[in-house]
Amino acid sequence: MVARPREFSDSAVLDAAMELFWDKGYEATTTQDLCERTGLGRGSLYNAFGSKHALYEEAIKRYAETRAALQLQELAPAGGSVRDRLRDLMVAMIDLDLKDPGRRGCLALNAAGEVSGRTGEVASLVQRQFKDLEEALAVLIAVGQHTGELSTSRSPVQAARMFQSAYYGLRVLAKVTDDRQALLDVVDGTIAAL
Repeated sequence: MVARPREFSDSAVLDAAMELFWDKGYEATTTQDLCERTGLGRGSLYNAFGSKHALYEEAIKRYAETRAALQLQELAPAGGSVRDRLRDLMVAMIDLDLKDPGRRGCLALNAAGEVSGRTGEVASLVQRQFKDLEEALAVLIAVGQHTGELSTSRSPVQAARMFQSAYYGLRVLAKVTDDRQALLDVVDGTIAAL
């Protein structure tokens, strides 16, 4: 017996599921919601992914491969002012978050705030995203310290963790405020502390 070819694109389904989980969160997303958003029937959805939770894990991976990967590319050492690049990252996220009508923020951060995101594979995937960002920041900060642009009063890892805390704080604040200047004040204070 020859297996029937799949009649849908995994990446399109994952993108649709990622957007839905990002819009509603894991707990509030029903299987019916997933069927409607992806265009798949319940049987096809479960045959392809096994369970709602397994699809959530794949959606978190998809977010890391697409959205989070763009942040890391922006931070790769490539010349130019380290301060400007760090500031540009924060300002770009503020603008992105303020333009988003759903004020969804960061999917990984949202996942960490749900019960389903604090254990098992989802927690590991979220922790990996946070660690990847910390490592990229530490490398860039080390470059800035080596060139004298940034203070050496903290280790690159310690400075990266401080920056990351402010960065993720901005992602949460942008969900609840329209005051761009208040958010920029956080950016400027964070950059000045480096």
